[in-house]
Amino acid sequence: MTTAEARPAPWQTGPYADALRTGRGPLFLRRSDGWLLPLDVERWCAGPDRADLTVLERCRGSVLDIGCGPGRIVAALAARGRPALGIDISPAAVAHTVRAGGSALIRSVFDPLPREGGWHTALLMDGNIGIDGDPAALLARLTSVVAPAGALIVEAAPAGVDADLDERLRVRVDNGNGAPGDAFSWARVGTRALIRHGRATGWTPAEQWTAAGRRFVALERTERREHAERAERAERAVRKGHRP
Repeated sequence: MTTAEARPAPWQTGPYADALRTGRGPLFLRRSDGWLLPLDVERWCAGPDRADLTVLERCRGSVLDIGCGPGRIVAALAARGRPALGIDISPAAVAHTVRAGGSALIRSVFDPLPREGGWHTALLMDGNIGIDGDPAALLARLTSVVAPAGALIVEAAPAGVDADLDERLRVRVDNGNGAPGDAFSWARVGTRALIRHGRATGWTPAEQWTAAGRRFVALERTERREHAERAERAERAVRKGHRP
């Protein structure tokens, strides 16, 4: 008999894996009170859309896609000759990414990672700021994953949702056709809440934008921004004929 300890994680089997294999939903995150958050499986399994392209344009250097899902971003970067790696705890997602032409590993962001501390750009797309239900812990972890001069691009809650949304959830993956999987922790954050968590964990907002109703925030390591500001003040002082 399979014990509770031996059960695969909710994203590793069941409705989510089935949806990735077929490339379509319906698929939801279901809260205990019946509230549903639709998951856009068809978009995830397609090529990059207009909003995704705005993210691809902002990727610099080596790119780590955290919770890469079926790998549309990683595959698109690989097609452009860019060094990119996806990580996901779902074997089905990683297999889909590799078939699409990307590189990916079955790995949690909280596990040891390749090139840790050296990634130029990290991505948290499609609500993955919610991983493990603790955005602050996730952002703090990523300060040891991204290079000191690197950047983190996060997709926050979409347009039309309160920018101060900062919600912790217990949810299950559900396709509406059978018993949902085991409950797990998740989170949803709006742009302002995300920026607050970022500032508390060593990140400074560099840019915000909305595309196709999706909201994104680019964050830089705070020490990088402070160094750049000191250098800019020194340069202004030199131009004015003063010592920095």
